[in-house]
Amino acid sequence: MGRLSARQSRMAFEKQRRHNVMARPGCHEFIIVCDGLKSDFNIGKIFQSAESFGAQAVHLVGIDCFNPYPARGTLCQVPAKFFRDFEQSYQMLCDDDYTSFVLQPDTEVALPHVVLPKRSAFVMGHEEFGPNFNADHYPNIIPIRIPMYGQVESLNVSVAASIVIYEYVRQHGQ
Repeated sequence: MGRLSARQSRMAFEKQRRHNVMARPGCHEFIIVCDGLKSDFNIGKIFQSAESFGAQAVHLVGIDCFNPYPARGTLCQVPAKFFRDFEQSYQMLCDDDYTSFVLQPDTEVALPHVVLPKRSAFVMGHEEFGPNFNADHYPNIIPIRIPMYGQVESLNVSVAASIVIYEYVRQHGQ
């Protein structure tokens, strides 16, 4: 399948977004927060991993449209919640008693050393610029990193999300 025009991608997204109202939360209580990610294939791949591992929802912050084809239909299966800014998503997470984590490659606390609460939310920031929020304004968000042993400083955001999701399910699997 060739590249879609922006119009075709928007039409496909709107169609799947309308079907998202029928999406039901998965069996696990984690949420992925996509904070200002580029609208390329990564968001769709995150939906695919979220559905595969039974996510409650995916929060999309500052994202009003993305190419739905990499999601392979999972946009219709995982509840998507859209927010203009991070504060709205964060407030909903706090109201629902979620513990929030943000992935940051330069922090000391490594993912394998964290006991993840049942209600965990994982904030995935922009690959180049990181999260859109000022960490000083959100001291309750826990920075964690994925241990890496090579020369590369960070992972692709959809790969990082999949690793975090896997670790959550490893700790809370059924």
